[in-house]
Amino acid sequence: MFQVLSGSWALFLGVYMLMIGNGLQGTLLGLRGDLEGFSTFSLSVVMSAYFLGFLFSSRFTPELIRRVGHVRVFAALGSTISAILILYPVLVEPWAWTIGRVVIGFCFCGVYITAESWLNDASTNETRGKSLSLYMIVQMAGIVTAQYIVSRGDVSGFALFIIPSVLVSLAFAPILLSIRPMPAFEQTKPMTIREVIDASPLACFGMFMLGGVFAAQFGMSAIYASRVGLSLGEISFFISAIYVSALVLQYPIGYLSDRIDRRDLIIWISIIGGVGSLPAFFVSDSFFLIVLSGAIVGGTSNPLYALLIAYTNDYLQKEDMAAASGGLLFINGVGAIMGPLIVGWMMDTVGNNGFWLFTAALMLGIGVYGLYRATQRSRSDMDVETVPYAAVSASSTAVVAEVAQEVYIEAEEEAAGEDEQSSAWPGY
Repeated sequence: MFQVLSGSWALFLGVYMLMIGNGLQGTLLGLRGDLEGFSTFSLSVVMSAYFLGFLFSSRFTPELIRRVGHVRVFAALGSTISAILILYPVLVEPWAWTIGRVVIGFCFCGVYITAESWLNDASTNETRGKSLSLYMIVQMAGIVTAQYIVSRGDVSGFALFIIPSVLVSLAFAPILLSIRPMPAFEQTKPMTIREVIDASPLACFGMFMLGGVFAAQFGMSAIYASRVGLSLGEISFFISAIYVSALVLQYPIGYLSDRIDRRDLIIWISIIGGVGSLPAFFVSDSFFLIVLSGAIVGGTSNPLYALLIAYTNDYLQKEDMAAASGGLLFINGVGAIMGPLIVGWMMDTVGNNGFWLFTAALMLGIGVYGLYRATQRSRSDMDVETVPYAAVSASSTAVVAEVAQEVYIEAEEEAAGEDEQSSAWPGY
């Protein structure tokens, strides 16, 4: 891990500052919008807009990089992010924030794709898995740091909008001054949605539902917490609990997924996540239960994302794994766009606790569908070869998903080589 950090510290530092900026603007807009009297529907549209921009960028940014190069795309998108962050407190209108969120979602996705391409180029076969793990840790650390900064500032002022703008601007200095030029950018053409669904209906259904869960966590959690009367410090602690638990449980769940039936694990984790939403739903005035439910949902949904990718790979040939990741992320993105709109409607219809009812329904829905799929296709009756699990953050782009696929393939080839060696030298 030290070798990876020493070789790419500038990239990780830049990504850390970018994630602070992104984590700040996500939480801050929800809190400021609530303070300005925006309706729940207006705020849900604002939050959904980010994922719309993110989804479009995943399609168009690779072409931009091929046309003008990584550095120009990186600089152009970064300066746009800084400008929009400054404009938010100037144009305090739902329509302006919605447009800004579409643009900023597009730009952040493009910046992530560029940075992740550099990370992949800087990694070797021996360090790619460690680089992926460290990248995920840095992402989570940036989001958690952002919540601390929010808790120490004034949501009604300008300073909390200026800080992420400055951090995003500064993030490009260590990256651009220390990273070597990139080779020609190539991105695997994704499989059609029909092909991905045929490979694993459960993974596709789960990815769509998880998109809604992630959008609720990233976009609507601050709005929910503010509406139930939590203080600024409590809101920050609540959101941090979601991401800290995701990081802590990612590797234990990955360890289990390599040793037991993955479909069974998906079913159980989904049910635990769904049931874990209910304490805060039934007892909405307990801060402890709100944090507990947030930690359970965050600690199950984020590892479930990587688990569903690994589960899909079990049914694919090695040459199809990278292509399938694009289809899975597209399905997840569609679910993320719809998530804030639906949870906002539910909060208006059944009250603020509609936030937990929404997450419970989606997580339990994955578990129920998994049980149904178990009656339709038995893993024991199929030629299924379990590939190694790789931790992937739900906020990553298709580039990281493809890097994870390379980790799967390399680990599988290494294991196959060890099996051949042990069979060739019996007794050793």
